[in-house]
Amino acid sequence: MKYNLDQFDKAFENRIRLQIMSVLVANEQYDFNSLKDLLKATDGNLASHLKALEKEGYISVNKSFIGRKPNTQYAATPLGKQAFLKHLQSLENLIKQQLI
Repeated sequence: MKYNLDQFDKAFENRIRLQIMSVLVANEQYDFNSLKDLLKATDGNLASHLKALEKEGYISVNKSFIGRKPNTQYAATPLGKQAFLKHLQSLENLIKQQLI
């Protein structure tokens, strides 16, 4: 049986991006260093994946200072949440189809 793979969002094909969105959908916001520690990613790798999700409009970025230290917070946008949930539903449908 064939399944239409067009249902999947290419933005979530990468493991790091999928993990980032999982964290941001489950939490109101998350800061860069906490994401880096949680995902065990390097600064550059995480930054490039965050930039890709931001470019898609799936996450928002809020930069501020805590004292003199920069703090960058990320949050899933409504568009990002919708796209992520659609992607998860497509994965679930594919799995269910394979079990039939």
